[in-house]
Amino acid sequence: MLQQDDVRSAESTDARRVEELRSQGVALVAGSVTDLAGVTRAKYVPVRRVGAFERSGMGVSPSWSVFCVDSGIAFTSEIGVAGDLRIRIDGDDLRLIEDGVAWAPGDLHDQHGRPAPLCVRSLLAGVERRAEARGLRVRLGAELECTMLAPDGGPASAEPWSPYGIRTSLDRSAFLVDLMAAAEKAGLAVEQLHTEYGHDQLEMSLAPAGAVETADAVILARIVIGRAAARQGMKISFSPVPFADAAGNGAHLHLSLADDAGPLLSGGDGPYGIRPDGGAAIAGVLETLPELIGVYAGSVLSPQRLKPGNWAGAAACWGLENREAAVRFVAATPGNPYGANAELKLVDPSANPYLAAAAFLGSALRGIDRGLALPPEVPEDPSRSGATPPPLPTGQQAAIEAMQGSAAAAELLTTPVIEGLAAVRRHEVATYGDRPPAEITQALRLAWSC
Repeated sequence: MLQQDDVRSAESTDARRVEELRSQGVALVAGSVTDLAGVTRAKYVPVRRVGAFERSGMGVSPSWSVFCVDSGIAFTSEIGVAGDLRIRIDGDDLRLIEDGVAWAPGDLHDQHGRPAPLCVRSLLAGVERRAEARGLRVRLGAELECTMLAPDGGPASAEPWSPYGIRTSLDRSAFLVDLMAAAEKAGLAVEQLHTEYGHDQLEMSLAPAGAVETADAVILARIVIGRAAARQGMKISFSPVPFADAAGNGAHLHLSLADDAGPLLSGGDGPYGIRPDGGAAIAGVLETLPELIGVYAGSVLSPQRLKPGNWAGAAACWGLENREAAVRFVAATPGNPYGANAELKLVDPSANPYLAAAAFLGSALRGIDRGLALPPEVPEDPSRSGATPPPLPTGQQAAIEAMQGSAAAAELLTTPVIEGLAAVRRHEVATYGDRPPAEITQALRLAWSC
């Protein structure tokens, strides 16, 4: 009898949800996952099947996790041609992304309903729960940089570019207005939007939220930006370097932590008020950077961006408002309404946002657990100050080897995830490693677009 009651309750919930979605004009429901190469992939169902998408999910091959940027498949010792997984969504997460289409982030489960070993959204949720079990409140913020393109994939404009210029932004006012209206409709909490330093470059900042919620918002933002651009006759590139020798795109993450005594990054006796656990968190991030570059900026294009002078955080150090440091510290001041936070600048859009967030938060927690001391601050450009931060293995092959040989990476992200990530990146080395930069940027310009 209890099972029958459960079935009736589920059917009633399904009917209410379908009716509500149809009243909003929804005909299709999408559920997506983002693979280890950083590409977001989706399945769709008619709106009447939203309940099935929630409870049993939609079947996908385990190879979805190791699809590559060019549609290759990097099989591993654990992933081959056999097996099946399910993408499951939560109907409460559905957002309108296009006329007639609602979207929700998905989790990968096995056929028995357990999280799949390569479900990076579940992995991030686990790291967030561990923080909460330690009595820590996590807030994560995100910035998305992207490049506007013409329909043929070339530059969107030929005119001289004025970074942050009123002309360059107002020339795209129809797109920006459409974008903000779509973001509001989708429930995306946008903090600010502006044209950036690079030619045809755009940046969107999202409001801080929980770790999983923020990673979900990054995917939603990519979708909303891409669809608004399409309506205006453009395309959007989330490539780390869309054009050779041009400005690259970042995907910066901001982290703040607090316990019952208050924020860990302010209110203490350390530099800029950093408390001991806050200093240990920053130290933990810095200590693991050489081993986690393959997570944050591990694509074949990432090394072209991750260079001194690009404000990409290519130096393994921290500093107050230092844009050349991997960790830019933002102090608690009247000009910072959300309080102190640590920004990880070297993340780029080729990174899976769930995995990057899990590595960032996990390495901060690891630093706290180990009681690491905050290293000395580098207050200016490391390449000009005489500072000698530890070298970062920015080359793709070196980054893969550092990640695979790291006990910390396996501890934070699990061995199956590291093996899968290394496999998709080695495919890039084999396929693109010897090609000229201009050829690679052209081939992968739209690889990470939604």
